[in-house]
Amino acid sequence: MAKILVTGGAGFIASSLAEKLAEDKNNIVIIVDNLITGSLDKLPQSKHDNVKFVRCDVNEYNDVSSVFFGYHFDYVFHYAALVGVKRTLENPIKVLNDVSGIKNIMHLSKSTGVKRVYYSSSSEVYGEPVEFPQNEDTTPLNSRLPYAIVKNVGEAYLKSYKKEFGLDYTIFRFFNTFGPKQSKDFVVSLFINKALKNESITVYGDGLQTRTFCYIDDNIEATSNAFYQNKFINEVVNIGGEVEITILDLARTIVRVAESKSSIIHLPKLEEGDMTRRKPDVSKMKQLLENPIVTLEDGLRKIINLQKK
Repeated sequence: MAKILVTGGAGFIASSLAEKLAEDKNNIVIIVDNLITGSLDKLPQSKHDNVKFVRCDVNEYNDVSSVFFGYHFDYVFHYAALVGVKRTLENPIKVLNDVSGIKNIMHLSKSTGVKRVYYSSSSEVYGEPVEFPQNEDTTPLNSRLPYAIVKNVGEAYLKSYKKEFGLDYTIFRFFNTFGPKQSKDFVVSLFINKALKNESITVYGDGLQTRTFCYIDDNIEATSNAFYQNKFINEVVNIGGEVEITILDLARTIVRVAESKSSIIHLPKLEEGDMTRRKPDVSKMKQLLENPIVTLEDGLRKIINLQKK
């Protein structure tokens, strides 16, 4: 039996991961979330008897320490964080408070015998691009915004705890994961929601900033296989799509796939937080996948077909 903690487990990616881990009856999965942005609707516990949810704020030591001392976990997936470009720009202090959660998780993992910590970092740590594709080991980290800085600090904590205490880790840098359970204030889900209602879709600036998009199934397959196969221990792995697309073309693609009548409207460029390009080196990720990466259009069709039902 492996006891696994998933923090932020009522969120989009973490809840999907928890559900995948719970499919193995040899795992006991404990999900914690403060439900500020997470939702009980996303929890997998109704489908599995080896899942337990605890409402808990990992940024509060007394709150999360009782969970650690009560279960003595073998592995921790630390995914809890304030996320979303707009939300993190508007709440920089709340973002910085997540450093407390990182510190709590690392201290308690070291003190209670956790074997390895898996950490959800972000493409935002790369900041403005200086190399393409963005490689985990060679691309300089150029983070400026509070969210990116906190993720960078989190990575530093994991590496430091490995050096000083021997606590193993794996860092996942996520690049725009999308899927059916994603909140409606992220770009793909927001555009789909507008398209299905034939409402105008807004893009910032000329819309020529680029991103890659990773369907949730690929994210979960890669991260869970890293766990089960003991791969990339004490390493960083980009988790993302491999095809770069402009935000304007993303909007056009969603309108076409959804057979929508939505128009596309341009808003003024964001003053900060909207990096010009994103394209990860996914060589490591591909070693964790058994099938080809899901294309953007195939992922969009899956979501749109579900929402049309």
